[in-house]
Amino acid sequence: MSKFNFQNNKVMQDRRSVCVFLPNDEALNIIVNVRALCQELFIQVCDLLRLKDCHLFGLSVIQNNEHVYMELMQKLYKYCPKEWKKEVSKGIDQFGPPMIIHFRVQYYVENGRLIGDKTARYYYYWHLRKQVLQSQCMLREEAYFLLAAYALQADLGNYKRHKHYGKYFEPEAYFPPWVVTKRGKEYILKHIPNMHKDQYALTATEAHLKYVKEAVQLEDVAVHYYRLYKDKREIDASLMLGLTLQGLQIFQVVGEAKQLLYDFPWTNVGKLVFVGKKFEILPDGLPSARKLIYYTGCPMRSRHLLQLLSNSHRLYMNLQPVLRQVRKLEENEEKKQYRESYISDTMEMDIEHLDKRSRASGSSAGSMKHKRLSRHSTASHGSSHTSGIEADTKHRELGPEDSFSAHILLRKLKSCSSTTSHGSSHTSGVESGGKDRMEDDSQDDGNATA
Repeated sequence: MSKFNFQNNKVMQDRRSVCVFLPNDEALNIIVNVRALCQELFIQVCDLLRLKDCHLFGLSVIQNNEHVYMELMQKLYKYCPKEWKKEVSKGIDQFGPPMIIHFRVQYYVENGRLIGDKTARYYYYWHLRKQVLQSQCMLREEAYFLLAAYALQADLGNYKRHKHYGKYFEPEAYFPPWVVTKRGKEYILKHIPNMHKDQYALTATEAHLKYVKEAVQLEDVAVHYYRLYKDKREIDASLMLGLTLQGLQIFQVVGEAKQLLYDFPWTNVGKLVFVGKKFEILPDGLPSARKLIYYTGCPMRSRHLLQLLSNSHRLYMNLQPVLRQVRKLEENEEKKQYRESYISDTMEMDIEHLDKRSRASGSSAGSMKHKRLSRHSTASHGSSHTSGIEADTKHRELGPEDSFSAHILLRKLKSCSSTTSHGSSHTSGVESGGKDRMEDDSQDDGNATA
């Protein structure tokens, strides 16, 4: 194609380059139309990843060191640098610097069984991996070692002595820097192999589920943080809003540290109000005079926080009945495993007793037979099954790929998250006082109540 024809081809001139970073450190380079909706790019990313369950994920751009999640019905250029929008393609496969976008978890869930799609669970796991590397839970140091063991099992499979020795993994890829500094690489490389070995026979899916369940218990992992201001005149934000699995937290920022001031579970949040730059929290059961008033800095941030908080609240409330069912099934599974373990232990004691009697009576053949049975029943299935009874290992009350997860939970998630990550700007219990569109960001008015 000649340069003249290219310059007169409007379709070619409107093309732009986008680089989408994924949770597992990979990236997708995609060509889009400059006037494309964010939803078009989101669908394209999900198709390329073969992601069927995308409701917990979103696209974000980093603004002032914060992830701002895109409203999918907005134009992509609303979030891009001005240079990207004005840049004109110089020819086929010749574009200016790409727009940097992140594909990441937008809405957290506490149990990986709520994610029916294996690919979605994989990227959810990797998002938590990155969050764990930034975690600062100094009193939960043992949790990072257990998480590293789960991650190694998921990434490398079963421990093999002839293969997994020495520096067979990079500690920095599995531990926060402060743990590596405190313990040292040699300590980690010496002790983690035994913990990796303890996860023998866990499949990658089972290791992902265990990792998710353990990681979200760290208080600073499944959290979105956003700056808040005490008053309109404050230049540097001295407060931090934490959006957690269970509700909201307000922190006082002291240097690099955060001191918790308030912790509001969703059940204790009576109302959230955004009026221009002002953000109000009205705790449930308290008089209106006890409300907390902070400032977001601009109406655009208020809009973004309103949507993120109200949608997270909706998802949390809708998933509670499902989570109770999952917990009940997991408790039943644990009880079943305990019973199987008890039967196995009792069986081994009976076998040992018979073995002693057979040796006393000179029956070496019977002794050998029972020894073979004992070895087979207790060692053939590793740590994923505690039962020594082989016939029971194929039956599980709840597994990572069960139809319960794939059908019932997905219907629940889709029903509440179709308006959560990709829907309207408000959810049930949220009233919007005015259209409050992104184009009106220059205005300081426009109310919203949750």
